[in-house]
Amino acid sequence: MDLGLTDKVAVVMASSKGLGKAIALEFAKEGAIVIISSRHQKDLDLTGREIKQQVPGASVHSKVCDMSKEEDIASFFGAILGEFGKIDILINNTGGPKAGGFNDVGDEDWYASFEQNLLSYIRTTRAVLPSMKEQQFGRIINISSSSTKEVIDGLILSNTFRAGMVGFAKTLAREVANDNILVNTVGPGRIQTDRITELDQLEADKQQIPIEELTKQKQAALPIGRYGQPEEFAKVVVFLASSANTYMTGQSLVIEGGLLKAL
Repeated sequence: MDLGLTDKVAVVMASSKGLGKAIALEFAKEGAIVIISSRHQKDLDLTGREIKQQVPGASVHSKVCDMSKEEDIASFFGAILGEFGKIDILINNTGGPKAGGFNDVGDEDWYASFEQNLLSYIRTTRAVLPSMKEQQFGRIINISSSSTKEVIDGLILSNTFRAGMVGFAKTLAREVANDNILVNTVGPGRIQTDRITELDQLEADKQQIPIEELTKQKQAALPIGRYGQPEEFAKVVVFLASSANTYMTGQSLVIEGGLLKAL
């Protein structure tokens, strides 16, 4: 299937590692012009080299951007539009918020998570919409969590702000559909990333068992019998962000190997 991504300008936020990195790599394989971002240029340089090694001739560019800072976002997108003249695809992505239940987080944690995990997506979207509307084409994908379908114990911040993200995306999708801008939300289940390792370690410590034992238990509980790989998640995201997707918008999907029992 031709995804129609050749020379499309795809911006992938928080993409020096994990899911963002895997998504950027898949875009590069499809011939897109890929802009990766992170808080640290050193990480971006390493990721850029790795992608170019795997995809010779790939057009990969990088710029530092801290998603929690409004001025960083404004500068980042201003530079991209100045250099490329357009943005066709935006992949909204950030690190997960602080783990913990209600009594584990204070006001500062709520404010920080709101800015990092919800307001940042609103700001980046605001930055790309004029370009997308002008060219009458755009794809916006918000990376969320399986908590949008089934809350996860001990992750009250994620459960709260990821749900808000879905409401934002659904509403926006209806507002911009006539401009041929499609907006969807995609959440990972247990995909093998640093974030999952971090959460597994916290749970293993709580149960006072080795992380290897906990991971075995978690994998056995999955109908598919294993954790997903970042590239498996990335392929779905890239399809939704491509010209091959012409009608799916306002949806919230979870890539989770059968983990969830909720309808």
